[in-house]
Amino acid sequence: MILNQAFELSMILDTDHFRRLFNAKTSYLKELGDEYLDPSLAEKGITIIYRASKYKKKVRVLVNAGMVVDDPSDTDKLLHKLGKRISEYFDHNYKLDDFTLSGVTLTLDIAIGSREKVSDYLKVLQRIGKVKGFSPVNYDCFDEKASFCLYGNSNDIDFLLYNLEAVTVGQLRNADAGRKQLQSASMQTKGILRAEVKLTKPKAIREYTDVADTSGQVSELIKASTDAFMDTFARVVPFGGFYKKDAAVEIVHSEVTDNIMRRKMLRLLALIPDKKSLYLAQKALNCRDVEKVMIAFTKINLSPVTISKRHEVKHLNNLYSYFL
Repeated sequence: MILNQAFELSMILDTDHFRRLFNAKTSYLKELGDEYLDPSLAEKGITIIYRASKYKKKVRVLVNAGMVVDDPSDTDKLLHKLGKRISEYFDHNYKLDDFTLSGVTLTLDIAIGSREKVSDYLKVLQRIGKVKGFSPVNYDCFDEKASFCLYGNSNDIDFLLYNLEAVTVGQLRNADAGRKQLQSASMQTKGILRAEVKLTKPKAIREYTDVADTSGQVSELIKASTDAFMDTFARVVPFGGFYKKDAAVEIVHSEVTDNIMRRKMLRLLALIPDKKSLYLAQKALNCRDVEKVMIAFTKINLSPVTISKRHEVKHLNNLYSYFL
């Protein structure tokens, strides 16, 4: 499994220091709403954003680790290059550890094989609905039919799953891109289901690192990135293949010998379409050992979330089989 790691570093300055820094860079900046972007280091994986709100003067540094160095797992090399570029950009007035690690985005591109299959998976995954600790959310940049996104209620974690081709081509069309550019983008992203796990605040980041300095936090998050990604992905997407409800019922009957567990599993299969949410169905199951029920589904490689009757496809492989 190959993850792309992106980091957000932020620093709050007083008005005088912010204006001094901002004015020195004005000729490079691009206005975007109430923020100003400096893309001068974008080809090296770094974008600087200035935000001069009434109450806070903030500088953010967005870092794509895979563009800073070829292999981000070499954290010594990553930190050396990142620290050097940040120091040089700010004329050695600010360094990496002057910033706070305020956000981490972990991205996995799942090569499903065709745009039709990507659509098939999204249709069934949207049936997961509400997840414990998260609420469904729609973003303007995503087509609702081509995405399944969740917003962390209090855990400062966001989860996004979307058709990369649909999103990429849609954004290019909005930017009035030419036909050749659209065709090229479509070919490069076709058949890819992109998953993102975002740790949006330092509180979520501290779950994976207990060091105080920013460079140390970046290093530890790189090493813990697979665990951080899978912790959230596994909370949202149940393990197992997807079937129509009748077929799933047959599998449970044939594979599960424990009568009590079988009844609980069959009850959950019936509740999810009714409640339109895996989490609400689990609550309605009124079972103290609901995790044991989910583990029982995992053991027979069956997802409790079933394919809609209106959906033509009859079976989809376990999504985890594409990247584990």
